Amino acid sequence: MAGLFIATVLLSIMAFVARPYFIEKPPNPPLDIAVRIVVLMLGLGAIAWRRTKFSTMRLQDIAGLAGVSGLIKTLEKTTIQIAILAEAIATIGFLASLVMGNELYTYWSGAIAAVVLVYCYPTRSSWLRTLYRFTDKPQAEQIS
Repeated sequence: MAGLFIATVLLSIMAFVARPYFIEKPPNPPLDIAVRIVVLMLGLGAIAWRRTKFSTMRLQDIAGLAGVSGLIKTLEKTTIQIAILAEAIATIGFLASLVMGNELYTYWSGAIAAVVLVYCYPTRSSWLRTLYRFTDKPQAEQIS
């Protein structure tokens, strides 16, 4: 996750450094609106994806069927998927900057990607609370 956050920041730095080389194109409203809608949908989709995958009933079923290891794999896999969605947001903004010659696309899409990454960043305490809630305590304590 930290690597993807660094990649997001690096895309913004690259856009800043390359600013003198950008050739600003005439406004293209359909492309502008399309980029904004895609970034918005990916951002809201990442939040919806996280809430769906981490719903109480789903995690309870996974813990019952697959145990602690299945629960940890689910938490890890979902976190990685959301981080990839956040990086896709940053990449789309950078590509829009290259196409339209305006570095602001990289900046605001990078900011949205950073918010998604921070929102979805797992903490040890939150994962332990999840393990304690959905599994037997002695079994979960062996992992921590």
